[in-house]
Amino acid sequence: MTTAPPPLVDADWLAARLGRPGLVVLDAGVGPHRHPDVRIPGARAFDLDGALSDPASPLPHSMPAPADLQRELRALGLDDDSTAVLYDGAGVYSAPRAWWMLRAAGFDRAAVLDGGLPAWRAAGHPVSTGRPAARAGNLTVRPRPGLLLDRDAVAAALADPGTAVLDARARARFTGAAPEPRPHLRRGHLPGSTSLPFTELLTPDGRYLPLPALRSRLAAATAGRPRLVASCGSGVTACVLAFAAHLTGHPSPAVYDGSWSDWGRPETGLPVATGG
Repeated sequence: MTTAPPPLVDADWLAARLGRPGLVVLDAGVGPHRHPDVRIPGARAFDLDGALSDPASPLPHSMPAPADLQRELRALGLDDDSTAVLYDGAGVYSAPRAWWMLRAAGFDRAAVLDGGLPAWRAAGHPVSTGRPAARAGNLTVRPRPGLLLDRDAVAAALADPGTAVLDARARARFTGAAPEPRPHLRRGHLPGSTSLPFTELLTPDGRYLPLPALRSRLAAATAGRPRLVASCGSGVTACVLAFAAHLTGHPSPAVYDGSWSDWGRPETGLPVATGG
């Protein structure tokens, strides 16, 4: 496999290549979909709830330090010339986060499985209950700045009239009508941000909408602003938006790594908006 894959692949694309040398399938499920008993054959766990988030951070799902990330990616068997296919058990939910992390690490030979494990099973492809051991890989992390932003960079983006900051959480969380699942966080949203729930970019069965529909919905949310930053609860579903922007050819989408788990903490003293 010398040619890099397209960023989004379907179940038949993966089935036709499963088992080829250099192909690494990674299960990036989180929460209730983490480490399911049934998985795509040969899949290894890209553990966003564990080793592939920064253990030193008080925030969930933070990007690990480069040396830590490199160690964990090598432990998954990734080489510089591997082809990685990432999926999750919800359809499209956390796999784009894993893809975004690989891109931020300087690795471009990765794809997201559209529709994830449900689409794989719906297409009639085989599943496994085993988890294979991986030999150590040789991937070298080469960090790309600007793809994952910290709080200060997002505050600057909110003050920039040319940047749209999009919030991927459910609209009731954006307005503050619904409580946060992390009860210590305040309700509301980043002042000046725009609500675009990640589910509005997906079909009912958990696949990405066709490109024209993605372009239309992103264009409506960004309102002509050329730069895009995506936020969410902890930096996971923000990547659903950022990945969609990448699919449509946006030049430089970025993700707020800490997202609301960072901004919404009372101790930050940062401003919070509520309502629509």
